[in-house]
Amino acid sequence: MEHVAHDTPERRAFYEAIDKEGLSALWTNLSTLITAEPRSTCQPFLWRFDTIRHRMMEAGGLITAKEAERRVLVLENPGLHGQSKVTTSLYAGVQLVLPGEVAPAHRHSQTALRFVLEGKGGYTSVDGERTIMSPGDFVITPAMTWHDHGNDTDAPMFWLDGLDIPVVQFFDASFAERLDEDEQPVTRRTGDSLARYGRNLLPVDLKRTTHSSPIFNYPYEETRDALERMKAQDEWDPCHGLKLRYTNPVTGDFAMPTLGAFIQMLPKGFSTLRYRATDATVYVPIEGRGRSRVGDRTFEWGPRDIFVVPSWHHVTHEADEDAVLFSCSDRPIQEKLGLWREDRSNA
Repeated sequence: MEHVAHDTPERRAFYEAIDKEGLSALWTNLSTLITAEPRSTCQPFLWRFDTIRHRMMEAGGLITAKEAERRVLVLENPGLHGQSKVTTSLYAGVQLVLPGEVAPAHRHSQTALRFVLEGKGGYTSVDGERTIMSPGDFVITPAMTWHDHGNDTDAPMFWLDGLDIPVVQFFDASFAERLDEDEQPVTRRTGDSLARYGRNLLPVDLKRTTHSSPIFNYPYEETRDALERMKAQDEWDPCHGLKLRYTNPVTGDFAMPTLGAFIQMLPKGFSTLRYRATDATVYVPIEGRGRSRVGDRTFEWGPRDIFVVPSWHHVTHEADEDAVLFSCSDRPIQEKLGLWREDRSNA
């Protein structure tokens, strides 16, 4: 669809005239509006957790969790500078809650995920239920659910935050509220949602009231056990190794309507074939070491490092030891809109 119309003084005068009337000529920018392939300024990039951790501890001495409301360092993609975006559709950051702190209760239109990077025993409360967090746990806070975070341990807690902020901004549909108290009342026992919905059972008269999963914490201990048992079958996808998606037990769909979350295992020495898809993806290795080639860049990674693969960029992974990688993307939205596409043909 690349076509360039030669400019003339008459055309320039026409464009200037219609500009004042809130009009523009489609033929002057059609090729940038409808592109032959995905095109964005999002760049492949890797953040070292050691660097993030050092800066976060510095921030911990400068501002409290309550003052900040959420003490987070935003993972800002270099190609999207100043936009607080890790990809064109996702926000991501790393949050720190120090011993004895509480990140006050609030709720908002944006859906959020937490992937625990370091620390054990801190908690997140969601709509009256408290869940205790450990490294590798996948925790969700659905849209407009009250949530607060706290740390009763003697060590700092770090986790990855992922939110659909750019999506909600695009639709201009953001609402937010703060609770009068720092911590919401806990009205349900810890583990209630997992017992109720996470054992291949559902309440007999369950009425669906939300598009998100009723499970708030997908414990890494259970996830890791599932991967290890499946590993014994020795069936590996050439592009993904062994890759699973976190699901909503009520519908079988993704755990959240706007954020897809995945976990995958790569055995020692495994190298994937080239793969690309339209959902720009954020990866977090939680175990193992290896490298990923994204386009023409190669990232060496270890536990808790974070890297991004932009839309329609070829990626390959290679594991130097058994590795487990968490990832998230906007795939649920793209699938529902009929936009998601993958490519294995160049593998």
